[in-house]
Amino acid sequence: MSCELCTPADLVAENALAYVRRDNHALSRGHVLVVPKRHVADFFDMQADEQAAVLELLNDAQRRIQREHSPDGYNIGVNIGKAAGQSRMHVHVHLIPRYQGDVPDPAGGIRCVLRKV
Repeated sequence: MSCELCTPADLVAENALAYVRRDNHALSRGHVLVVPKRHVADFFDMQADEQAAVLELLNDAQRRIQREHSPDGYNIGVNIGKAAGQSRMHVHVHLIPRYQGDVPDPAGGIRCVLRKV
């Protein structure tokens, strides 16, 4: 099975265990994915050094995006499992820059992905 995340297209940065790439379906200017190099589906199945490498690049990417795009905020997201919306079974962490006025009311942030029951 082929995995588009296994080939770091649109590479922005990398370290020994992970890389940053532009999101092919960006939600905003600067939206990137941080991806471990080893093919692993679940964030919680990554080894500790892989998680650390991903977090290191997440911080690096945020600084780069801040310099280049000056967003007003960020969302960080990881979908784990089909029930959570994961469509590519290779871990990837979204770093989504947010801009004042990009939605009418951003209240609730990522909590708005679920309806209250």
